[in-house]
Amino acid sequence: MTLVSRIVGTCRRRSPWLFHMNSGSCNGCDIELIASLTPRYDAEQLGVRLQGSPRHADILCVTGPVTHTSVQAVKTVYGQVCEPKAVVAIGSCPASTNAFIDSRVIVGPLDRQIPVDVFVPGCPPRPDAIIQGIVAAAGILAKRGKSSDAERKAKP
Repeated sequence: MTLVSRIVGTCRRRSPWLFHMNSGSCNGCDIELIASLTPRYDAEQLGVRLQGSPRHADILCVTGPVTHTSVQAVKTVYGQVCEPKAVVAIGSCPASTNAFIDSRVIVGPLDRQIPVDVFVPGCPPRPDAIIQGIVAAAGILAKRGKSSDAERKAKP
């Protein structure tokens, strides 16, 4: 492993940039995600930044159950996040559709639409649990970056 790839892996682990997407939630998880970035919990001391564009983000944070109207938007935004990327499903809704389980407007859990790396349970989850999920996703992101560098070198 070269020095450059080690530095890039460390940067990915220590300064994850997030893009937040609401796929039809009640906004409880959205409020807790924003609360985790405020000075009380201060996720920014870990290098976490919320970005306005998925093209600038490393980690996609999705809240809410996936509805019929949002499924294509979720897939489009997932495709816009550059590789290597990680997905964090925040709350019980993207994991199991929670209270909306028999609704006709729900497509299903998030992992049926896009690959999910970290699930943060709760309805809504506490901000410190969200921060732990983001840190876990940043660790996964750093490992993926190292493996993709090794795969690139192996190809002629």
